[in-house]
Order: sequence, then C-alpha cells, then structure tokens
Amino acid sequence: MRSILVINAGSSSLKYQLIDIDTESVLAKGLCERIGIDGKLTYKPTNGEKLEKDAPMPTHQDAIAMVLDVLVDPKIGVISDMKSIAAVGHRVVHGGTKFTKSVLIDDEVIGMIEECVPLAPLHNPANLMGINACRAVMPETPMVAVFDTAWGMSMEPKNFLYALPYEIYEQYQVRRYGFHGTSHMFVTGEAIKRIGRAGDPNVRVISCHLGNGSSVSCSKGGKCVNTSMGLTPLEGLPMGTRCGSIDPAIVPFLVNRMEKSPKEIDTMMNKKSGMLGVSGVSSDFRDLWAAKKEGNERAALALDMFAQGVKRLIGGYSAEMDGVDCIVFTAGVGENDAATRELIMQNMDYLGIDFDFELNRTCPRGREVVLSKPDSKVVVMVLPTDEELAIARDTAAIAL
Repeated sequence: MRSILVINAGSSSLKYQLIDIDTESVLAKGLCERIGIDGKLTYKPTNGEKLEKDAPMPTHQDAIAMVLDVLVDPKIGVISDMKSIAAVGHRVVHGGTKFTKSVLIDDEVIGMIEECVPLAPLHNPANLMGINACRAVMPETPMVAVFDTAWGMSMEPKNFLYALPYEIYEQYQVRRYGFHGTSHMFVTGEAIKRIGRAGDPNVRVISCHLGNGSSVSCSKGGKCVNTSMGLTPLEGLPMGTRCGSIDPAIVPFLVNRMEKSPKEIDTMMNKKSGMLGVSGVSSDFRDLWAAKKEGNERAALALDMFAQGVKRLIGGYSAEMDGVDCIVFTAGVGENDAATRELIMQNMDYLGIDFDFELNRTCPRGREVVLSKPDSKVVVMVLPTDEELAIARDTAAIAL
C-alpha cells in the first residue's frame, strides 16, 4: 500500500488526511488545534472510532509527531510503520507568479514560498510552518507543495491584469490570482470525465464553489480562463462575511466619513459584510433561509444578491467562452442548499439549460447528481469537491 499524507496547516491548527493513493480511499483524518496554546488532537480512522485527546503541542513539529504516532499505533493506527507514507502533500495558499503548478519541495522552493508571504501574510507563514515541521520529523520523505493559486495561472493577461499602471504589476505582482483553485481543478476535471469529454480541448465548464467563501471559475479544455476572486479572496461574489466586488472608491470615502483607519475598513469588508452585513442576521445560509421564511426582508435581499452575483458570473463567463457545456455546483452551499441553487438557476433557459427543479428539490444533499434534464444543451450537476484527494493525486504524480 502506498499512502499520501495530506497536510493543511494554519497558524494554530493542522488538518490532515492519510489517503491510500492506489484505491484513492481515506484511511484516517483529523485535526490538531490550539497549537502553541494547550493542544487538542482529533483522529478518526475510516473503520474505527473517533479519538479526541488533549495534549501539549508547543509547535507544529510536536503536532506532526503526535499525528504520526497515532497513525502507526499498534491498536488504533492504520499503517504498520512510517515507510508506508510514500509522500506528503502540503496545501499552500499563495504561489504568486512563481508557481504555475505543484512542485517537489526543496530549500529553493521554500525560499520562493517565503517571497510570496506579502501576498498572503496570514496563510503562507502557517503553510511554511507545516512544511518545516514535516521536514524535521520526516526528513527522508518526499514532499510536494500544491498551490491554491496555480489554477489561475493559465489565465491570459486580458483576464488577470487590473487596469492600473503596468508597473504596479511588474513591481508588486498585483494581479488576479483566484483562490479555491484546488477545488475548481478537481471538480472541473471530474465533470469533464462525467460528460464524456475527457481530452477535449474545447470543453467549457463553469464551476461554482459556493460556501461561506465563494468563487466561480470558467475553463476551456480543463484550463482556467477566468475566476472571480482576485489579488485576495475579497473580490467577486458577496460571501458569508466578505463584501465581494465593490467600487474601490468606497474605501477612502468610508475612511474619511467614518474616521476609521484603512485596516479597520479592511476588517469590516472581510469580517462584517456580505450575507451577515446585508441581512444583519447571520453569515450562515441556513439561518438566512429560516429568517426569510419568517418574513425577514433583509435576509431575503442578501440571498437575492448572492444568487444574482452567481447568475451574473455564469452569464458573463458563458459569453466569454462563447457558450458553456457544463455547470458544476460544489462546496457547502453548492452541494447542500437546493433553495439557493434554485434561485440561481431560475430564468437560465436562454443558455440552453433545461433545469429539473423538482429533482433539485428532492435529491439527496451532498451527493453527486445531474440536475439538468436529458435534452438540456448544458449539463448542470452537483459534484462534491475533494481538495485533499486532488492534493494527493498531484503529490503522487510528482513524488512517486
């Protein structure tokens, strides 16, 4: 058995999955949290009982060591020894313009990831902590960095550049990068297989990753053409707490009128806006639908704004690609929220979509399902995302 350990490190947390790459099955998964504080390990083998244990984790290296110990534990572990872990795949949020695809990690790569820290100051340092911790504990095991921004690197300049002085891009790499890239890559590739168009350079897919953070991306032949998030995840759709795209002049206007600092306005746009800010109720779509049923007009408005934003992107991307062959809904809202999908798909027949609204209302939550009718010119489907499997696949392709 060849297993891949997938790591997603945060500043005080570390998510992990161990995947048998030959069968693409999850052997175990879990979370280390409160690293550097008091520490807690969650471990769940696929065929065993969940374990939760409070334990000191002063550093990420301690957390990784604890994860490895439980994976090889004679009683509750899922592998016999460390040699069963063939490689480690690390999620890295930002690769800047330096990385257009996943790469084998070495000292040079680590240095280049460090250079991208100004583009993702909250995420890349945490990702580096996870990488360095694994290298310290598993020095002989090959490791691969899988970049969330790599998906958007196939965009043409007309789509990734902002209309600022060109030297801003040259000096500071200010451009559209896009995020949720690993998810968009996974569901796009799987959707192309499902509709029997694998290897077709002209197949056009629009992937809608909808959750507390949301983005829409379009691709041709499995390569990204455009995506809604930009230099940061703030651009694009209104989200759970993010405002999405707004007139940039709003920022200096509010700095002056509210007598707030730019940092305070930035916090407001990221943490207090979006569905929460408009509704005044919640950032959770379940709460918004409940409030709408009770007659809350602002909750209804927030849902309408979100659906309209997705609809606008689908229409724009269809025009950009001269049509669309498949639309995919994924992530928490996309996979589970039938009411939001229905709101988005209303009056979309002009694209040749024949959407089965009744099936959409009755289909199981979180399951793969085709929601367009057989005679629809565009296939519309729900396809659960699996970013960990995507990372494991890339890791195996590069390291094994």
